[in-house]
Amino acid sequence: MILVYINSSNGISKSSYESISYGKKLGDVIALTNGGASSDDLASLGQYGASKVLVDRKINGDDQQQLTKLIASAVENNSVKTIVFSHDLVGKSVAPMLSVRLKAGLVSGAISLPDAEGCVDVNVFSGKALGKVKVNSEIKIISLLPNSIQPEENGSACPVEEITADTGSPSIKVLSTKKPEGEIPLPEAELVVSAGRGLKGPENWAMVEDLAVSLGAATACSRPVADIGWRPHHEHVGQTGVAIRPNLYIAIGISGAIQHLAGVNGSKVIVVINTDPEAPFFKAADYGIIGDAFEVVPRLNEAVNKFKAS
Repeated sequence: MILVYINSSNGISKSSYESISYGKKLGDVIALTNGGASSDDLASLGQYGASKVLVDRKINGDDQQQLTKLIASAVENNSVKTIVFSHDLVGKSVAPMLSVRLKAGLVSGAISLPDAEGCVDVNVFSGKALGKVKVNSEIKIISLLPNSIQPEENGSACPVEEITADTGSPSIKVLSTKKPEGEIPLPEAELVVSAGRGLKGPENWAMVEDLAVSLGAATACSRPVADIGWRPHHEHVGQTGVAIRPNLYIAIGISGAIQHLAGVNGSKVIVVINTDPEAPFFKAADYGIIGDAFEVVPRLNEAVNKFKAS
């Protein structure tokens, strides 16, 4: 039996459908969540391969220790041999804790299904190489890097079962949470427009946002931009920020330090706009434009809108 944990605190996300589709290729799937989404939305997970959804609405989704206990209980009660997470903030924190609790091997940031020998591909050395990981423990845990596979519909709505797990008293108290609203989550975005200090100030970000709106893309930034307060920290992409794998990544005024490249080099196509022809980012780019962003970006946005109009 395969158990897929779904983070539904903000509804059902694309990465949830990816995880269910991935799990279905491994065997029969049960989905587990702590609530947040409606029963109808949870039932839609059946369209991607879940046979049923277990939901415990009393668990605080921001308490990682409670989540770990909830998942461990579901594993024990359903004879689960493989647990699948999305490699998001919850997966990165809960999967290792669950690994210790269940004495289960963990593949973190998987980008493929197990091969004939049971090996799973992962990015290593900041994405410069590919590693193969094989887990030999009885129970296995896999966290799937978002945008690694395409969700596949192969079923119909499934039953949703309300449960109450015995997780004991919480050991931490969450006073408040602040979550971005009305935006495309960066790990799930297929198109991303990002900018760095080459924009010279936060007042110039309007042209980046205009291009993102025209493309239907998410916006991102380099670490220095977030550190000096030009943009919110949840937009910071890179080794110390959010790792992304969009189909298209447009980098404007970003030099391309190795820490930044480590978080974006999984992008299918990279476009770099920079005035410095020696910028390191050009070596990783599929397309490069040497020019002033204040001239190039408005013209690019104009071309995109003209293409859409035609």
